[in-house]
Amino acid sequence: MPAYNAEKTLEQTYAEIPMDIVDEVILTDDCSRDSTVEKARELGIREVLIHPRNRGYGGNQKTCYDRALELGADIVIMLHPDYQYTPKLIEAMAYIIANGVYPVVFGSRILGKGALKGGMPIIKYIANRCLTLFQNLLISQKLSEYHTGYRAFSAEVLRKVDYHQCSDDFILDNEMAAQIFWEGYEIGEVTCPTKYFDDASSINLKRSSIYGLGVLRVSIVYRLCKWHLMHSKLFPVKK
Repeated sequence: MPAYNAEKTLEQTYAEIPMDIVDEVILTDDCSRDSTVEKARELGIREVLIHPRNRGYGGNQKTCYDRALELGADIVIMLHPDYQYTPKLIEAMAYIIANGVYPVVFGSRILGKGALKGGMPIIKYIANRCLTLFQNLLISQKLSEYHTGYRAFSAEVLRKVDYHQCSDDFILDNEMAAQIFWEGYEIGEVTCPTKYFDDASSINLKRSSIYGLGVLRVSIVYRLCKWHLMHSKLFPVKK
């Protein structure tokens, strides 16, 4: 769980994690200004990692993945502690990977009517659909969305893709998805209801615009690398 100012929603999120199949919960606090760390320890989370300075959403994920691999995880699931995504899908996502159906699973807000029903702003919904269409065309895939923050990975995939080459900002999610396809893996999706409310994390219009431009960049770079017209650390040439 990459956490930032999640004190108000952490307990509710943690309470729904199916601990009968989850071996370890890792929370990385990205220099929160509230009592997220204290709340995590109060709940009994053993793996609480603290960044002495804010590294950003992407940097926070990297710390989580690094620690999960160090602990010998077979399947790693990224769950936001802001209760925007339900932990009740963890079993389904893990099952798909454990049984070799897909090595990566995204919880999609777009499959079905989960996004708008859960309160996603219409502008964000339209932007999501447009960016996803653009990426599917350039990357030659058919995901329903690239922008969900609910993701499950096999350890093999996390060891194969060099996520440390990705940004420390929000665009990391998008860069990692492109890296996964670059390495020849497939991504499965499950329908995921989502909730938008005051305490759920969100980014403002300026950050959203920067993210959108970053998505366009990732897609274009991916296609140019496929055509051998440029090189990128994100998409290394296969030997």
